[in-house]
Amino acid sequence: MSNYFISVKELPTSEQPRERLRDFGPQALSDAEILAILLRVGVQGMNVIQLAQLLLREHGGWHGLQKIEFNDLCRVRGMGEAKAAHIKAALEIGRRLLLAAPNQPLQITSPADVVGLLQVEMSHLDKEHLRVVILNTKNHVLKIENVTIGSLNSASVRIAEVFREPIRLNAAAIIVVHNHPSGDPTPSPDDILVTKQLIQAGQLLDIDVLDHLVIGQARWVSMRERRLAWL
Repeated sequence: MSNYFISVKELPTSEQPRERLRDFGPQALSDAEILAILLRVGVQGMNVIQLAQLLLREHGGWHGLQKIEFNDLCRVRGMGEAKAAHIKAALEIGRRLLLAAPNQPLQITSPADVVGLLQVEMSHLDKEHLRVVILNTKNHVLKIENVTIGSLNSASVRIAEVFREPIRLNAAAIIVVHNHPSGDPTPSPDDILVTKQLIQAGQLLDIDVLDHLVIGQARWVSMRERRLAWL
């Protein structure tokens, strides 16, 4: 009896994920039900909803599934390349939607807005990435530019490279963002030094450096809020 399970098709129609989505809309579904639709089928001894619940529980929810490498996800029991591809593609659609609303330009009103855009992706990178969020006079996002990869210090960061794309786009302001693969977002002395150099360069170029965010694992720091590099 321990191996007995009920397949999704045996559930009442009102409890089947696709039918619930059709009748009540996607917002009515749980995370496991949404994932079950992507997975389509379960494995022996486990229906697709149970498989989805197990995946979310053992890998830390959507964030964990975003973080796990494709090949590692393929090797999880009940997965394989097709299911792993469906999950990774769906998560990428969600990330791109945050960046792509052409009729509703993304407006940045707080550091949390930037973190919402970039934390899921940047928090699991195994190297430091420096990105620049380029803004117009209304703080609408014009572009997010990946500037450099590697440890952040005054030798590796070329100030001209940081401002190259903002100048081309006639930007009014930028927000600098980089990650700490260690998971600890505490700014280093080099982070502070680079930020001071960027602020000074921005003043000469008439491009305001609004903030420098450091993203770790489930935590982040706004250097401006902590008054690091800003007087």
